[in-house]
Amino acid sequence: MSRRNSKHSKPRPKASQPEPHIAESQTLPDPELVISHRPDDFFGGQADERQLSLLMGDWRKGRTTRNIRQAIGDAYVLVFSLVVVLAMIISLIVQAQGQASGCTSTGCQTARGLLPWAALCGVLAFALAAARVFGPVLASAAEGFWLMDAPIDRAKFLAKRLRAAVLVSVLGGAVLGALVAALTGAAGKAVVAWTLATALGAGGVVSFAAAEQGAERAWPVKAVEALAGLAGLAVLLGVISTASGWYAVPMSDTNLTAAVAVAGAILLVVTVLLARLRLNRIRRARLMAGGSLASGMQGAAFALDFALIRDILQEREAIERGHVRPTRGRGEGLRALVWRDVQRVMRSPKPLFALIVTAVVPYAVSALGFGALTVPVSALVLVAALVPFFTSLRVLTRSKGLVRCLPFTTSQVISAASVVPAVAAVVWAIAVIPAFHGIGSATSRPWDRAIMYGLVTAAGGLAGAIRWVSAKPADYSSPMVATQAGAMPPGLMFNLIRGFDMVAVITIPVVLGWSPWVSVFIAVVVFGFLRMGGMNQQDLAEMREESQRQLAEARQEARGGKVEKKVIERKRR
Repeated sequence: MSRRNSKHSKPRPKASQPEPHIAESQTLPDPELVISHRPDDFFGGQADERQLSLLMGDWRKGRTTRNIRQAIGDAYVLVFSLVVVLAMIISLIVQAQGQASGCTSTGCQTARGLLPWAALCGVLAFALAAARVFGPVLASAAEGFWLMDAPIDRAKFLAKRLRAAVLVSVLGGAVLGALVAALTGAAGKAVVAWTLATALGAGGVVSFAAAEQGAERAWPVKAVEALAGLAGLAVLLGVISTASGWYAVPMSDTNLTAAVAVAGAILLVVTVLLARLRLNRIRRARLMAGGSLASGMQGAAFALDFALIRDILQEREAIERGHVRPTRGRGEGLRALVWRDVQRVMRSPKPLFALIVTAVVPYAVSALGFGALTVPVSALVLVAALVPFFTSLRVLTRSKGLVRCLPFTTSQVISAASVVPAVAAVVWAIAVIPAFHGIGSATSRPWDRAIMYGLVTAAGGLAGAIRWVSAKPADYSSPMVATQAGAMPPGLMFNLIRGFDMVAVITIPVVLGWSPWVSVFIAVVVFGFLRMGGMNQQDLAEMREESQRQLAEARQEARGGKVEKKVIERKRR
């Protein structure tokens, strides 16, 4: 090692650092917080609701990829379809006006004048039900967590939501009121009067529901909703009584319609002011519940899965109800599934009441002179009445794992889950046979044909309900179809007509004047198809694999054993 390296390799002595000397007698002072400004100087009061809304709007608009014009331009096929539907509605109105000129009897004219009253009651009941479920004042989850905790005045922020809910109800009521009044063949002044009455009435009941939402009360809304439904049923009975000539109900006066419009306007003004004063009293949880429900239903509506929308509403109703007392089942095998449906109907008999109400529809439609169209119209109404009876079928068709746990085939499960609805459909068919015979109508049919019409209507409604409940959702794993509105699964477009297609297939022969036995034969084929669960691609693939496996085993056995050769001699000419 060189001298230089050895010189640098020697460790240098460290300089001794002086140790801090702290006198034992000295003590450190305690830290003190000195505030030279008051906290009130940094607090500027409540936040500006308008600025927060504008900030939230800018944040949302900054993340959009296209505006409304571009979206409508890409979906011009949808716009064209809406124009075609609008043209069809206008054509129906013109035809209805022409048919109304042939309605010369007093009973027919009075019965047609009562239909707008039934539509008014239906619109009011539907508006109250929708307002009670959604809010009607609501807020999204982001708004609830971000804005509702801020020191703002909720009334200023929620006032827009209140105005939007009332405006939507007014526009919807106006469209429905004008459409029903025009289809019944009413004059121009009567159409305007019914449009105003339905629009103002719908807006008034929605604002009434908003006022009760601020007071945290739901029973007044339910009571008014029940009264509106009972009033609609009474009007339908009045239509039957008037058209059949039993008792004429004079309610087709235009002045009475104007009085209803004035009452709706007064109710709208008073309840809107009351709801505006109570907006600050609505709890954040209530606002966010309506917003989450609306967002969930938007996703289901985007997929055109109306059965999923009903599932969401049913779940919301179950959450509001809370806990129920469990009951023990009975029977073994498939009888246990049937008994569960019976217990469900006994626990919640609301579907039975709806089924009883729908039995009035064939009498009203027949009394108005619809003729052969009474069968498909009544079958469509029966579909809506039978859907609540298929809760077990809905659960079993959506839960494949649960079905695999049961020692039954798919056909047996669907048949067992359809027993109670089938019994309800048969009872409904027996109750409406006099309507098809012609009681309450100007035309009459033989009793044997009336019985066949009732059974065909019940079969169409039952098949449509099974199809609507058990239809499989769109398969998003399959190749998409390119459309102007974007990529779309192949089965998505058929979700709009599921259930209605079965009704059309079964009832079209009756509408065309064919023998009812043709509809009976079609109904048997349709039930056999629905009983198998439809054309399931997965089941078909499994059946194909099973057949291929059996064929391979047969070939293997043939190769392993002695196979006799068959000698085929050709015939000589």
